[in-house]
Parts: sequence; C-alpha cells; structure tokens
Amino acid sequence: MTGEIFRDAWGIPHLRADGARELARVQGRVTALDRAWQLEVERHRFQGTSASFLGAEALPWDRFVRRARLDDTARRCFDALERRDPETSEWVRAYVDGVNESLAEGARRSPEFAQAGLAPGRWEPWAPLGIWLGIHILFAGFPAKLWREQVVRHLGAGAVGLFAADGPATSGSNGWLVSGERTVTGHAIIAGDPHRFIEEPGVYQQIHLSCPEFDVIGLAVPGVPGIAHFGHTGTVAWAITNAMADYQDLYRERLRRTGAGVEALDPDGVWRRAVRHTEVVEVAGEEPAEVEVIETERGPVIVGGPEGLPEGVPDGLSEGSQDGLSEGLQEGFSAGRVLADGPLAVTLRYPPRVTADLGFSALLPLLRARSVADVDRAVGLWAEPVNVVQAADTEGGLLHRVAGKVPVRSEANRTRLVPAWQPGHEWRGWHETPRGGLTDGVAAMANQRGLAAPLGVEFAPPHRADRITALLGEKDHWSAADMPAIHMDTQLASAEPLLGMLRALETLTPEAARIRRTLLAWDRHMDADSAAAAGYAAVRGAVVRRLAAHPAFAALSAPPAYPQVLLPWLSLLPRVGFALEHLLRAEELYGIDRAEIVREAVEEVAAATGGQLTGTWGDTHRLAPWRALPTGPYDGPGLSGDHDCVLCTSAVPGLTDLSARGPAARYVWDLADREASRWVVPLGASGIPASPHHRDQLPLWVGGDLVPVVTDFTKLEKESDV
Repeated sequence: MTGEIFRDAWGIPHLRADGARELARVQGRVTALDRAWQLEVERHRFQGTSASFLGAEALPWDRFVRRARLDDTARRCFDALERRDPETSEWVRAYVDGVNESLAEGARRSPEFAQAGLAPGRWEPWAPLGIWLGIHILFAGFPAKLWREQVVRHLGAGAVGLFAADGPATSGSNGWLVSGERTVTGHAIIAGDPHRFIEEPGVYQQIHLSCPEFDVIGLAVPGVPGIAHFGHTGTVAWAITNAMADYQDLYRERLRRTGAGVEALDPDGVWRRAVRHTEVVEVAGEEPAEVEVIETERGPVIVGGPEGLPEGVPDGLSEGSQDGLSEGLQEGFSAGRVLADGPLAVTLRYPPRVTADLGFSALLPLLRARSVADVDRAVGLWAEPVNVVQAADTEGGLLHRVAGKVPVRSEANRTRLVPAWQPGHEWRGWHETPRGGLTDGVAAMANQRGLAAPLGVEFAPPHRADRITALLGEKDHWSAADMPAIHMDTQLASAEPLLGMLRALETLTPEAARIRRTLLAWDRHMDADSAAAAGYAAVRGAVVRRLAAHPAFAALSAPPAYPQVLLPWLSLLPRVGFALEHLLRAEELYGIDRAEIVREAVEEVAAATGGQLTGTWGDTHRLAPWRALPTGPYDGPGLSGDHDCVLCTSAVPGLTDLSARGPAARYVWDLADREASRWVVPLGASGIPASPHHRDQLPLWVGGDLVPVVTDFTKLEKESDV
C-alpha cells in the first residue's frame, strides 16, 4: 500500500497511507481533485494575483496583500521551517506535491476554470503557509484601530466603549467542553461551531487521515496539510474558538524620498532606509496596476506612502479629543499631532513577519497526539491566529487554554495607531498565554471577555456564552446526541433593550400598537418560521438606520479614504447595528431622543405592513455564501438564528437580512466512542458543482442535523489507489 482514497456516504474523503509524509501527499491529491478551483483562488489571493482572472473587483485585495507582503512572509516562514523543523517542511512539501499531481485533473472537473479563462498553476512549497496567512491576516481585526481613532476624533474617548462589539467582519466561534462527570458515558464531550463567512466551497474540509502513526478525523483547511483546529485521534480530541486577542499593530510613519529610495524616521531620531520596490498587478480586462511596496523597521506600509496619507485620512487626533484617554494614549497621540506636518503613512506589524514562524510545527504533533498533554505541548508551538483551545482525552484529562503569540507592548499599541518615531512602542517579547478550568464540569467559550481578556481589547457580548452555560445547566448529564439542541438555540438576549423602549412608548397609532403587542408577546427566539422575529428585525433595522443617520454621528458616516479592504471596519451603519444594545442602554447618547427614534421605527413598520406581520424571519434571513465567481443569484434557504444567538447566523441590521456569516461547520467529539461523534458543513464535501456531494449536507445544516463520523475502513467505499 502506498496511498488509498475511500469515501463515505457523504463523499467525505478517508485517506490511508504507509506513513505521514505519503499521507500528506494523498491529502494534497484528494483536495486538488475535490477543490481545485478553491485551491487556486486561495493561492492567487495570497500572492496578490486574483485580479488577473477575477477582474478589477479583486484589485483592492491584491493591492493590500502585495503591500502587506504576504507571499514574501510565507516564503520567509517556510525557509525558517526548513532550517528549524525539516520533518515538517518535508511533510508540507509532500502535500504540495500531491496538489500538483492532481490539480490539472481537478481543474478539468471544475467549470469555473473555463468560465474565468484560468489555467491551473504550479504550487510552490510555501503555498500552504501563504494560504493560511491570506485567510487569517484580517482575523484579529487590526482595522478596528482605525475605527477607534475616528470615534475618538469625532465623539471623544468615552464613545469607544459604546461601539465595542464584535461585528460582521469578525470571525468567531462557539465551543463547549463537558467533562465526564456531566455526561451519560462518564467520558468528556467537546462540541461547537466556528463562525466565518460562508463560502462555496466551504472553508472547512471534513477528512479522515490514517497511517501507522495516527488515525485522525477532523476539519482541515483546504490548501493546508493536517488538521489544525478541530480533530479527534480516538484517544484525544480538541477544538478552538477565536480568543479575540490583539496581536497586530498599526504605526504612523514619517517617510521621505531620497536619491537612494525611501527613508523612515525611527524612534532614535535617525532617518533609515526602508525596503522599497514596485510590483505590477495584472487585471483582467484592464491595464496592469503598479503597486509600490515599502517596508520600514516596523513592518510593511499598507496605507499612504512618502507623499503622505490619502486625502481625508486623519494624521492624528484633534485638540480636545483626548479626554478620557489614558496617559500613555495621550502621549502617543500628542506625538502624532506634533509631527503631523510631514508626510505620513501607516505600517502593519504582525507576528509572522517578525518571527518567520506561522506555527506549522504544531501540525504533526497534533496528529500524533494521544493525550491532552500531547495537545498542550503541540499548541504551545502555535503562532496565529490566537485561539482558546479546549481538549479532552479518554483518561479524563482536560485542557482549557489560550494558544498563540501576542506581543508585549504599550497599551497605546493595543488600542489605536502609534507614532513610529516615538520611543516606547516597540515589541518586548511575548505574553504568557492564560489557562483556565471548568465550572460545574463545563466550560463555554463564545468569544466573550473571559479567559483571553488580558490579551484583547474588544470581545463579543456575553449572550452566546451565557446561554450555552445556562442550557448545559438544565441537565445533570449530557450525551453526544443532545448537542445539536445547543447548536441550534435561537434565543436573542440582546433584544431586551429595544423591546424595553418599545414597551415604554405612550402614543402609537392602532397599527403600531398592534405591532408592539406582537413583539412584547414574542418568545425572543429568532426562528425561521416566526413572524414576530421578522417584525422585531424590521423594527430593529429601522432604528439602526435612523440612529446612523442622526446628525450626532454625521462625522462618522463617511469613512476616510483608507484602502477598500479595510472599509468594512469603518462603516457606520454596521457599527450601529452591532452596537445597538450599548447605544440604547447608554445613560445619555449625544442628545439623541432614542424613544422618538423607536416610535418612528415601529410606525414605519406598521405603515409598511398595516400592522399585520405576515412574513416570517426565514423569508428574508437567507443564506448568501461568498463565491469567487458569481454565476447568478443564489436562492439560499431561510435560516433561524441571529448574530447574538447561539445559532449565530449573522445579517447586518439596517442593511440586509441576508446571512453571509455563520457556522462554517458543526462538530460533536465524543471521547467515549469516536464513532458516536457527529459533524456537518454548510454545503457539502465536494467543491465540484456537478457532484452529488456539492450541497447534500445543506438541508442537514439548516435543520440542525449532523452527519455520522465513520472511521472503520471496512464500512467505506474505496475510490482509488494513489
């Protein structure tokens, strides 16, 4: 036996080989066969070459990744991996070899190549590292620092907390660990669901990897070998949630051109030469675009250049806007304002660019893990993204910790842009990552301010985590079969502030009063078949639009001319939508009559419906997955859930009810019996549109059902030897 590909009833690949390296080659082959289009899109995205076949709409992304130097960082990290960990680098090479062996065949099966006029390329050994970087470069949400600066500039520091919430551009997760003392089998259960943009094909690949060293099932990232985030080896299982840590910094830079190139002003007052070159981005149907790439000692320039920031981008805080800032922040912003008369740019400092380490040395040890101690050692090698890890083994071992690299630096670095020419903003080592335990035999993580609080700035509201904990408290003992009920819970705790204001209104038309009675009698569950949930969402959207249009927020309504890739973090309407709970609860809100806004909103909905809520939430709250090459409208199914529900199917209140972000997979890992584990993805195992397994899991995902995990090769259908 060299390598074998098997399939289960859902088309999920089950792979077997003589050794880990050969197994990686087979994993690369099957991924290229099933997901050739997805692989090539992701490769072009990290290289900054996607506009060459996707056209001008992809150019802003290509500009950003060229300036951020993702491809060069991936190469640098792979070169360092070869020196530091040759076994892992050879294992990665084997995966890439497998991709190259099958990519042409996979492309022939995928009609998107012909539609885009794209021929499959050849993968370099560092491509998996580049794909990892491309997927996660915005994961920590560094553009939120640009938003905070805008808020402080126009509303003052006290307003920052009003908008502090996770939003539509943030990746999150639910995850819960139930110890053996709280299960019917006496062995632990781990369950949850990662929340990301729903893509077609999906961002996670169900897979089974088996060789004499290990036998692991889990969710792989297409283009990356092994199983990083969610896996079960038979004796130990692990899963992650986004820790919401802050580990990327933005610096204001003073740059100047000289006869020799570009120089940057360093903290010691010396102008030093920056790295500079020009790259050309090919654009389908248009002229090529030039991109100037500049890198200072802090990192690559992602905004502006030697000629300064784009028009309308602030170069520092205005006078009087520092009230409420810490002394360190005042010092940093004062320095930025004093020297703002020279040309400014913004650089990005991110850990792999500094350390040449993406944490890939953790991947093989995870596959070989037999206990939580093994998982603990493996994730100690992790770099980014920074995650909360939960693990359990068959001997009763439990693990609940943060893993990843978070730099030690000033408080100012963590919250906003800092002046590169000012001492005190350098990185000074790495934080020790926190560890936690269980309470009453359970631990629930849902991106809330908890275990990772010392490492982050903004976290998700506590509603999802509190609800999961409350649900787990309703029974003394749980089974794997019980877990989908938690996955699919639709209670919306964040609805209360708006409903409370609606309850207090005195003067309403009869139609609006009828709407109010319906909403106050509503059970607060965002179910797809609920007319009341649809009515709540309609009133909420109208409130959000009115708040965002209020003159008090006018200065935030037009974001500065930052690169297009960063603008989702700077858009006022989504910010208001996701911070609505804070904005309605605030003791005072810049003189805004919130009660009147709520009254106007319910009257708007009453006028549109005649006071009769006949449509349901699922009529408008529909799945809208991202596709690199749209081929027409996608008639997605109606969904239950909402952003602050455990069933986190995010829309953008006030803008659209369509859901582009939600559970990118669901899993239940049973430590008593791995075959009792379950999983599901939003669409299917195959990225080929004509495959019967392209969308065959979608009805299960919508309805809350899960696919059985099968690991017995005698119960699988053999597809081929490779």
